[in-house]
Amino acid sequence: MMAGVLHPQLLLLSRQYCRVSSVMNSQIHTSSGLAAKDHYTVLVLGGGSGGITMAARLKRKVGAENVAIVEPSETHYYQPIWTLVGAGAKTVASSARPTASVIPSGVTWVKAKVAEFDPENNTVHTDSGKKISYDYLIVALGLELHYEKIKGLPEAFEHPKIGSNYSVQTVEKTWNALRNFKEGNALFTFPNTPVKCAGAPQKIMYLSDAFLRKTGKRSKANIIYNTSLPVLFGVKKYADALWEIVKKRDLNVNLRQNLIEVRADQQEAVFENLDKPGETEVLKFEMLHVTPPMGPPAVLKGSSLDDAGGWLDVDKYNLQHKTYANVFGIGDCTNLPTSKTGAAVAAQSAVLDRTVSRVLKKQTPDKAYDGYTSCPLVTSYNTVILAEFDYDGQPLETFPVDQSKESRVMYHMKADVMPHLYWHGLLKGFWGGPGPYRTIMHLGMK
Repeated sequence: MMAGVLHPQLLLLSRQYCRVSSVMNSQIHTSSGLAAKDHYTVLVLGGGSGGITMAARLKRKVGAENVAIVEPSETHYYQPIWTLVGAGAKTVASSARPTASVIPSGVTWVKAKVAEFDPENNTVHTDSGKKISYDYLIVALGLELHYEKIKGLPEAFEHPKIGSNYSVQTVEKTWNALRNFKEGNALFTFPNTPVKCAGAPQKIMYLSDAFLRKTGKRSKANIIYNTSLPVLFGVKKYADALWEIVKKRDLNVNLRQNLIEVRADQQEAVFENLDKPGETEVLKFEMLHVTPPMGPPAVLKGSSLDDAGGWLDVDKYNLQHKTYANVFGIGDCTNLPTSKTGAAVAAQSAVLDRTVSRVLKKQTPDKAYDGYTSCPLVTSYNTVILAEFDYDGQPLETFPVDQSKESRVMYHMKADVMPHLYWHGLLKGFWGGPGPYRTIMHLGMK
């Protein structure tokens, strides 16, 4: 979900790494039972986008043999593309690569889950019973999906008319429900919790509308977006543009409506009205896309590293933990007050790289994260509104055009350029967001 980039940079990256790809699959990484040692200068928790990019960056500072990543999953997914998978425009296979192929070369892969933090003793315990100590800890554990907090889920996913673009197990179910749609309500939801990629729940609504128009079924469909939020989108400039699309395409948006139950056999969804406690509404559906409630990793909640909400408690500017100076965070697991996206991870990685570098030299962090995040709001099979903004909800656009307008070029970036930038730029530790390009594009005035 990263924002724009100049093509010359992409060409440079692809040339630089074409030789790496040929040997990627031959890399061997140490697994939990064979870890060469129990202490690392830098220990990274999580092998998602934040963990991999920080391991790649920090191995260049402390040496690959002094960095380890704790990650249980065999497969790494580029999740932003799942929006297009759910709409039949991309395949799940295109989003997946073996974790071993994205672990930076020479870095130890501890294939396990984090079971316990002991920051007083600079130690982490894994579920395999291993204790690993560190000088510096990077927490990049992402967030957890909680389908089970909606009554009737996850078992309702056995029903062919229900899907979700938020998990690899359910994203293809969205496409099956869409392509087999006959007539009735097509229902899309947004939960009453923080979520990753807050635009995704409505992107699939716009794509479904486009698909039903393309296949001649739109006149038989009543498209409904029920969101727990009091707004369609958190930044007014883009929200205004989206409301215009909603009106033009005859989409029904209901605010402050939270999904609490799915009755698969009856094809019914139950919503609570968050402004009128106790009031519920039952809607029939022919297709249902569920965005699940989400929350912090269970291992963080109640640990000495979390805040009152269970998220990693870090300084919003330098990403250093507020209590433990040798602990840092990046991405969805943190309490940074910005939208949880891949674009945010990219921008945070550049700041965190600088912060850790300064701390390694016993210096004070001097670079501040401005909250930059981005959401390519896919509005059809060939258009995108590229929302970019900061902590204050102010637009922070890369290109010298009005990005609140639907753009075919931005769709190409979302579908084709950004995946390449992810695998060959971000995960290699070379992409820290579009900040420098924004300055160039706006002639130094932004």
